[in-house]
Amino acid sequence: MEIIIQPTAETATNVAARIIAHLLREKPDAVLGLATGSTPLLLYRQLIAMKLDWRKVTTFNLDEYVGLASTHPQSYHGFMWENLFQHVNISKRNVNIPDGLTKDVPKFCAKYEKQICAAGGIDLQVLGIGTDGHIGFNEPTSSLASRTRIKTLTPQTRKDNARFFGSEAQVPHHCITMGIGTIMEARQNLLLAFGKNKARAIAEAVEGPVTAMNPASVLQQHPHVTVCLDEAAASELKLTQYYHWVYDNKPAWQQL
Repeated sequence: MEIIIQPTAETATNVAARIIAHLLREKPDAVLGLATGSTPLLLYRQLIAMKLDWRKVTTFNLDEYVGLASTHPQSYHGFMWENLFQHVNISKRNVNIPDGLTKDVPKFCAKYEKQICAAGGIDLQVLGIGTDGHIGFNEPTSSLASRTRIKTLTPQTRKDNARFFGSEAQVPHHCITMGIGTIMEARQNLLLAFGKNKARAIAEAVEGPVTAMNPASVLQQHPHVTVCLDEAAASELKLTQYYHWVYDNKPAWQQL
């Protein structure tokens, strides 16, 4: 697990954007796993500004609210098209986002898993982290071997997401999300976290024990994870000096 700490969210995002840009230039038909919410917004803006070639890229989104049509203003379909896809030259047929209105959730989830496999697996998965350590919508106590499935959102997650809906009462209770086992099969995971409110979750995920109570902690067991943080999100880490030293002294061939 590589921990990269930068002064601001903007500079940390710039590192993450360079990682993705490097992948797309090396592998134009890369498969990306994408996240939503406020954390990756800066990332998508920077990727758009880079004017990369997305024609052969395939994407799979982490999650979607159950009960929201793709046309709903707070659906993750709408979020992705508004904030990324309509600004790049990606093919619509290569975009995969869970269907919040599916009539058969278990069947859809099994199909989603098969589609990821058929695409060759995910090369790089973008992740945010919740204040309780969730990744995707895998809430605390989620199985660390879980696959794409329906999940019930915790009151904390619904409270955190109420700002997007206008009130907590309007936030759906359920979602479809990639499982932790699915996320762990990505060849690389790229986790972004910004702000003091993420500091405890990050400290537990990076330096605490691997536990389902902080789902992101399972990333300690992944062979290729990069965590991009601003100083506020890194403020409760114990080994910040070491993380800075490692990043500043990378061999030339590891630098982007």
